[in-house]
Amino acid sequence: MRKALIQERLQKAFSPSQLEVIDDSDKHRGHEGAKGGAGHYTVIISADCFKGLTRLEIHRKIYQELNDLIPQEIHALQIKLV
Repeated sequence: MRKALIQERLQKAFSPSQLEVIDDSDKHRGHEGAKGGAGHYTVIISADCFKGLTRLEIHRKIYQELNDLIPQEIHALQIKLV
């Protein structure tokens, strides 16, 4: 459900040409942050609206869209730009 929410928000905000959201939470069982139920996710994304922006600017835009989910729903987020 969180994975779908992340995907929906990023799709709506950026209309990416490529978007994949991977739930990595199983790899982090027992991790301190995972105890509260928040998940670990990898986002693989490419969007025309990112052209001309630095990696830092893109990451900030992505985090801005998901900010209200951190840390209750998302404990860790890895972003891969393609």
